[in-house]
Amino acid sequence: MYPVLFHFGSFLIPAYGASVAVGVLVALYLAERTARTVGIDSQQVWKLCVVALFAALVTSRLLLVGLNWSVLRLHPSWLLTLAMVHHPLLACFGALVAVVVAVIYGWRQGLPLWTTADALAAPVALAAVFEQLGALLAGSGYGTETMARWAVTYTDPLAGIWSGAPLGVGVHPVQGYAALGFLALSMFLMIWLPRRRQAGDVAGLLLVGAGVVVFSTEFWRDAEGRGAVLGGALDGPQMAAAALVVVGGVVLLERRGVVGG
Repeated sequence: MYPVLFHFGSFLIPAYGASVAVGVLVALYLAERTARTVGIDSQQVWKLCVVALFAALVTSRLLLVGLNWSVLRLHPSWLLTLAMVHHPLLACFGALVAVVVAVIYGWRQGLPLWTTADALAAPVALAAVFEQLGALLAGSGYGTETMARWAVTYTDPLAGIWSGAPLGVGVHPVQGYAALGFLALSMFLMIWLPRRRQAGDVAGLLLVGAGVVVFSTEFWRDAEGRGAVLGGALDGPQMAAAALVVVGGVVLLERRGVVGG
């Protein structure tokens, strides 16, 4: 595949970073529309997204440097580009920080918590589509070996350096499987948003749906660096996905009978 889209001398435009950037822009545009659908200030929601994304970016970049210092010190110019040495902890930890910052910022701005969460559900799922497409191009979160006709083969050495992807071996395009799952989830949430019965329904469905997508697609991902649970029966992301389903179910149950934000 293509971990780097363009070269400008030593300056690189990697596929993963570029795809994530496009996904952020598309998600921000969609968030303005969904905010209007639920009747809250779209500009406030846009600002909340920008603040949360900035916090996630800074946190992820600091964690990236800490985890991959031995590589980055040999290629310091990578820190000045969109290049990313991907690690399973980056997206998870960055997302956690983004959620915390978004909740605090929204509370300070007087945004209704659950209504705002509903507005952001479909944009978050859509952003995950682009993140997984970028991962597919870059080789991060690569799949298990397969002889299937739709297998992908990574040949660029940077895919191995940045993401640890195996070179010259056909693997499941599991990132594409996940992207399709998140795309279907985003479309469903968009359809359900104006039909929700109470605030929090769409956010709860996002958590449950995202958990199902992550848990199911992990069976086609290579286990390297993803942790082992229950003697290897499950991995770290699957445990996190199960937690998402449980939390989403609790949100849906707790919001019964609650009206408004």
